[in-house]
Amino acid sequence: MIASLPGVDLYYLDSGGDGVPLVLMHANTGNADSWEMQTAPFAEAGFRVIAFDRRGWARSVPRPDTGPQPGSIAEDLDALATHLSLPRFHLLGVAGGGFAALDYAAWRGDRLLSLIVGASYGQFIDPAITEPYSRIATPAFKALPSEMRELGPTYRGFEPAGLARWIEIDRNAMRADGTPQPLRTPNSFSKVATIGCPALVIAGGADLYAPPALMRLWASNLPRHEFRVIPDAGHAINWEAPALFNAMVLDFLRSR
Repeated sequence: MIASLPGVDLYYLDSGGDGVPLVLMHANTGNADSWEMQTAPFAEAGFRVIAFDRRGWARSVPRPDTGPQPGSIAEDLDALATHLSLPRFHLLGVAGGGFAALDYAAWRGDRLLSLIVGASYGQFIDPAITEPYSRIATPAFKALPSEMRELGPTYRGFEPAGLARWIEIDRNAMRADGTPQPLRTPNSFSKVATIGCPALVIAGGADLYAPPALMRLWASNLPRHEFRVIPDAGHAINWEAPALFNAMVLDFLRSR
């Protein structure tokens, strides 16, 4: 489905139904297809599941004639929520989608029931994050193929079909006419300390981008949060360990 919003024709998937909405925000290396192992299980659990391609990714076409570019992910999400007349909803973002989920929760927490962030360093500007991250994500590391950076070694070695599908999604993620969208305001410890909704933070034990120790640093600033680790998962946490990831998310949501 396409929602014509200011600045973009936004592609989204919507399971429909009367369940509480759960909005999924993909990583920089993905699109709405990255959630193909979550959409059905979450819908079967009774949620109305919504996933969208971010502006400039895959099937979401930037429209300079209808609004300024590149806009922000948070503002596109808010416009989509208004377009769909969503009541308060749960928000789940992984990796780069987690940056935007934190940005949105600090801005429009009034629209959220809960926040879930997986495998994300959060794009924080605080030195406690930026200094170790500069030694984690070195230029040599960033020059590696995305599957080497983002998928854990166990998954790459033992899941060839899943590896091939992940690469296919990644290679068709960002459009030629796409431009990365900034956050509305920089993420900081003081900013996320204002997020009042309950939060779940899930780290991957084999994540080369956002190891658990780094994620614990920023997560400790969330007033109401739970922290979980999936031991053998890399940065593509929901893709590599869908059963455990889905169970953690659903257990958290059912307790709300």
